[in-house]
Amino acid sequence: MVTLSLVTAGESHGPALVGIVTGLPAGLRLDRDAIDSDLRRRQQGYGRSPRQKLESDEVEVLSGLRHGVTLGTPLTLVVRNRDHRNWLWGMSPWPPEGEPTGKGTKPVTLPRPGHADLAGVLKYGHDDVRNALERASARHTAVHVAAGAVAKALLAELGVEVVGRPVEIGGEATDEGMRTATDAARAHRDTLGGIVEVVATGVPPGLGSYAEKADRLDARLAFALMGIQAVKGVELGDGFDLARRRGSEAHDEIDPGLSRRSNRAGGIEAGISNGEPIVVRAAMKPLPTLMKPLDSVDLATGEPAQALVERSDVQAVEAFAVVAEAAVAWELARAAREKLGGDAIVDVIAAHRHYLGRISDRWQPRG
Repeated sequence: MVTLSLVTAGESHGPALVGIVTGLPAGLRLDRDAIDSDLRRRQQGYGRSPRQKLESDEVEVLSGLRHGVTLGTPLTLVVRNRDHRNWLWGMSPWPPEGEPTGKGTKPVTLPRPGHADLAGVLKYGHDDVRNALERASARHTAVHVAAGAVAKALLAELGVEVVGRPVEIGGEATDEGMRTATDAARAHRDTLGGIVEVVATGVPPGLGSYAEKADRLDARLAFALMGIQAVKGVELGDGFDLARRRGSEAHDEIDPGLSRRSNRAGGIEAGISNGEPIVVRAAMKPLPTLMKPLDSVDLATGEPAQALVERSDVQAVEAFAVVAEAAVAWELARAAREKLGGDAIVDVIAAHRHYLGRISDRWQPRG
């Protein structure tokens, strides 16, 4: 079975973030500006930290692409950490020489509640919390966004569009309310979370499967979104609200032509896309790095202390919407590859066209 896979590596303040994509068909044209645009979108937002002014993310490609066209071989994506120049001693891969200089020279012993700090040092036996927090940082979502932009290029060839947006920040659902809540949290040296929604249109019925739990498209989307830092909840369609309704009010009735009167299922039934727009939402908790730190314990002394303070966003929900968009696009592209196969993009498009033709006597896409 042909499938996409992604392996990533890199630390928040290391030299770079790296992603290796396998399973792409040959002949897919990629637009560097489109990938860089998504990387910039990830860095934007009303509540972002000063680090976003230090980084100016751009994608580099080390393999799998020639003259902007995929070769069908592993695609290696690189996003440099420009701030690494301030961490050369502190994040040196090898034992550093000379006197400590720059940032990261002192061990971190003050774990932050809500972060990977304490669980990470206990699991891996680290003495320095930085050995856990660097990889756990949301900074590495940059390379996931780059991979998601590649996935969106593949989906575009199939007529699929994926768009993410924030729908709530700090309990507020209007643009003005979101900004006001962010300002208030900043004034109190606090942080906020929120909810984002991702909608995919043009998805044909038949992606995913009910045959095995791991093949269910809804399960895969939930896994992809729950794997993003700070996510604490995922719902598809009307999600938890469906649990409060009767069955007669919960399901999407079918009309002649196989169109639906509603989309409460969010475009997926029994783990398979049903031809309606796929709608998924994810909830992000408030960020755990606060300028007014929470109580903790110094791991070096065992005494009460306050958690580590580093640069922090007040909220990153707008950025989270971009990351969630990339995650959904990746899973949909992976499901499409499994459904359609093909070594070259022309084969993928031909298989897609043939499949739509096969079901056209029963199902027609919306206008």
